[in-house]
Amino acid sequence: MSVSVKNVTKYYGSQKALNNVSFEIGTGEVVGFLGPNGAGKSTMMKILTSYLTQSEGEVKVCEVDVLMNSIASRKKIGYLPEHNPLYLDMYVKEFLSFIADIHKVKNKRERVEEMIELTGLTPEKSKKIRQLSKGFRQRVGIAAALIHDPEVLILDEPTTGLDPNQLLDIRALIKSIGKTKTVMLSTHIMQEVEAICDRAIIIKQGEIVADGEIQKLQSTNTEIIIEVEFEHPIPLSELHAIEGVRKVTEISDTTFKVYSAQMVDVRPKIAQLAIDQQNLVISMQKKEQKMEDVFQSLTKE
Repeated sequence: MSVSVKNVTKYYGSQKALNNVSFEIGTGEVVGFLGPNGAGKSTMMKILTSYLTQSEGEVKVCEVDVLMNSIASRKKIGYLPEHNPLYLDMYVKEFLSFIADIHKVKNKRERVEEMIELTGLTPEKSKKIRQLSKGFRQRVGIAAALIHDPEVLILDEPTTGLDPNQLLDIRALIKSIGKTKTVMLSTHIMQEVEAICDRAIIIKQGEIVADGEIQKLQSTNTEIIIEVEFEHPIPLSELHAIEGVRKVTEISDTTFKVYSAQMVDVRPKIAQLAIDQQNLVISMQKKEQKMEDVFQSLTKE
């Protein structure tokens, strides 16, 4: 396994930030590490990258123990922190050359050019970093994290503050990187998880509450949600009265979300109600559960 975390606990004084956390990530996986603020995401990532040490447990990156041999484990990791640390007065090529020197990269010039091309920095490579947009600064950070060709890439909030076009570019870049490397990313944007990740690990108050493939997590809902629009207004009580309906949410006086148990399809009964009331169903569709629904159900107090 590229990343192996076993029974990791972390204390800050008397406060427990992580409690007996365990998971494994294999090569070629893109995994979202999710949780509300203060759940322990950044703490776990800092332990993986040897910025912090765990209080208990074992962490290995590519079979190297991060506590016993942190220098060797860091060589196998590329890390982009939430606050991208860049030297703003350096030129893009100059900065990447500087990072390559730190890692003692062989064929430095060729590697820098390769990273510039991979991350789409070619039009900006002769500019100072302070002249770049937020999206291109993130690309510089990713290029710096990849310059030494690590086996594991850890990204903490890599898409924060990007506009929609920049989001699409960074998503595509991360997915392409994930074909050959292990990628672990933290984000609050659930659409990013659905677009980029194969799997999600959800943490709450320092403990893992879910770990699985995105599609499987989305299919664990115990409810069916039907969104229906009628031609004319219909009393909310009429929908509540349908056998099998658990809950009804009113979107407008003609549009509703109707919730029923997973094994109960109430669409025929909704259609019959419309016929009985000489109303017309404009549209009716079964709504797929989103990662946002999964996240809220698992982490909301």
